[in-house]
Amino acid sequence: MSLQSHLEVLKGRHASLDNKIAMEDSRPSRDLTAISRMKREKLRLKEEMERLEAQ
Repeated sequence: MSLQSHLEVLKGRHASLDNKIAMEDSRPSRDLTAISRMKREKLRLKEEMERLEAQ
């Protein structure tokens, strides 16, 4: 997999998590543990994207 295609996959996963977080956060009985877990994963993806872009 090329660097560019890997970045595109990561960006897609990052955007998907962003949507899932927003949907969960808008629920009346939102799961704060799940939101926290998704936010950590989103941050990990962002850091990996930044690391790859710096190469």
